[in-house]
Amino acid sequence: MRFPPIVPGFSQLIHGGDYNPDQWMDMEVWKEDMRIAKAMGINSLSVGIFSWTALEPREGEYSFGWLDTILDMMAAQGMKAMLATPSGARPAWLSQKYPEVLRVSEDGLRNQHGGRHNHCLSSPVYREKVQKINTLLAERYKDHPALGAWHISNEYGGECFCPLCQERFRQWLQRKYDSLDALNHAWWTAFWSHTYTDWSQIEAPSRRGETSVHGQKLDWKRFTTEQFIDFYRAETEPLKRITPNVPCTTNLMGTYPGIDYFALAKALDFASWDNYPQWTGYTKDDVPLAAETAFKHDLMRGVKQRPFFLMESCPSATNWRPYARLHRPGVHILQSLQAVGHGADSVQYFQFRKSRGSSEKLHGAVVDHVGHEHTRVNEEIARLGSMLQGLSGVVGQDTPAKAALLYDWQNAWALNDAQGLNNVDKKYFDTVMDHYRALWSQGVQLDILSEDADLAGYDLVVAPMLYMVREGLGQRLRAFVEAGGTLMSTFGSGYVDENDLCYLGGFPGPLRATLGIWCEEIDVLLPGESNEILYHGQRYRLFDYAEQLHLEGAVSLAEYRKDFYAGKPALTVNALGKGRAYFLAGRLEDGFMRAFYQDLLAEAGIERFELPYGCSLALRGEGEEEYAFLLNFAAEACKVNLSGVDALSGERLEAVELEGHGVRVLKRLKRG
Repeated sequence: MRFPPIVPGFSQLIHGGDYNPDQWMDMEVWKEDMRIAKAMGINSLSVGIFSWTALEPREGEYSFGWLDTILDMMAAQGMKAMLATPSGARPAWLSQKYPEVLRVSEDGLRNQHGGRHNHCLSSPVYREKVQKINTLLAERYKDHPALGAWHISNEYGGECFCPLCQERFRQWLQRKYDSLDALNHAWWTAFWSHTYTDWSQIEAPSRRGETSVHGQKLDWKRFTTEQFIDFYRAETEPLKRITPNVPCTTNLMGTYPGIDYFALAKALDFASWDNYPQWTGYTKDDVPLAAETAFKHDLMRGVKQRPFFLMESCPSATNWRPYARLHRPGVHILQSLQAVGHGADSVQYFQFRKSRGSSEKLHGAVVDHVGHEHTRVNEEIARLGSMLQGLSGVVGQDTPAKAALLYDWQNAWALNDAQGLNNVDKKYFDTVMDHYRALWSQGVQLDILSEDADLAGYDLVVAPMLYMVREGLGQRLRAFVEAGGTLMSTFGSGYVDENDLCYLGGFPGPLRATLGIWCEEIDVLLPGESNEILYHGQRYRLFDYAEQLHLEGAVSLAEYRKDFYAGKPALTVNALGKGRAYFLAGRLEDGFMRAFYQDLLAEAGIERFELPYGCSLALRGEGEEEYAFLLNFAAEACKVNLSGVDALSGERLEAVELEGHGVRVLKRLKRG
């Protein structure tokens, strides 16, 4: 499937950066920036992200002339602007005159002016001021040829505990539950005599108040997500009204835990995100990091099930990392084309020109403090710009995935809040990555889905640590298997419902009949402690968890070899209808995961590839429009036994040789 370009009428891969001309206010600097941008193959800039004071230096006094000039200069070069709303950081005059716009901390203290996102999402004053400046921006630039998309605020996050937010929380709960009896049952407040008898008694969970009612904590996180959705809709109301054909987004942050991005994404026209992996450049540790980064790209594609924008990345050293390490030669191109291969229709940077002062003055950029483009980093940026121009056929191309992996924010909230299992680290993300990495290393194309997603069209669904099984999911997974699908589930699944209430009648709750097992108890292995299983005559190490289960129709494929549960099932399969459901009772080493999934993929009829360690394959498009991104995340060269036509040079390749950190993009990939 091919989607239309995200920026209407602009059928190029976006190449650009976060540009802050209001930090310079110098026409000669601006002219030089435009010249360098053109030399780098840059066709887009994000502008105005933190420019509220420059646009409105005093209340009701506006200064748009500098932004007019910048957008005119961009239009003259055929560039598109990701024009931002400035709500991510308010002017000092706004905080001083209207202190109620500032957030209240979990400890009940009103924040002082400073930082970013230090605003109350409920504040009527802040919403009014944001809508006013956004209306003026939309009215002024609605017909400007440079306007490509609206960049809403920047990296939403955080919470506010002020009286307004507390009252909105109560109102939200009343709409959800209708009665206190329903709320008390859902939260199981009879525990410790925490039953509420009046709505006014309810406060947000906090360090100085309620911390033990898990349903309450879960609902607060859901409410916080709804707060951001509501605030986003308020921000975009004038933009949607005045510029209905200009798409809107806000930049997400991968697996940021504070917001359910699947919920927020429903309000976005397209997803975008900020990617800052810390590559070593030399060690094999970069390979698991490459898999994790690929997962996050797939997740950001998954929240809208269509191509996304890479809104921020760094062409070299990221200053806020523990070690602000330079990208080794080739790594910038490698990480950028990894994003494109996994569904990005853009490569954008923070930042275009380095700041002279404040906290990000040493953050990597296109234009360094030296002020010209004759640098090692610029050589690589220019080379990438040329490559992106040659790959314009990728724009809008979807990823042909027949396998899906469930990753769910609400599940993570409930699991990580549970008092039990491993209270140091539940290992949810690590377990998800065990399964993702095994598939990624074999070139399997994956969609990342929430618990609420439609499973039609997939042959394999992987659902690791599905602790929370919300209403309807159990039935949909059963129907998926009965229709011929392959389901992979694991330990720690089917424990609670959407209210964080334990399922009665035996775990894994709604999955019990589908998996054909009853999980009686689960052992938590200490750090350094392990068990073993035997699979195809090979011993593999099992660690972290060891669920104890009974067969109820399923067949054991491997058993524990140690401890009092030696000989009991550790890996099972249940035939159901036309499909099969597998269950893995503990975490296992990568060697097992790769071998097991090789068997599973063959059974499910899903395409896999033989790839050297550190090499990955990402596909976009199908048939004559298929693009295959071969990426080597190891420092050593490798050879891949795949043939095709180099998408950039047109050269026919019978095999692909990749240098360390090398990339090749093929068309008409030949299998076998």
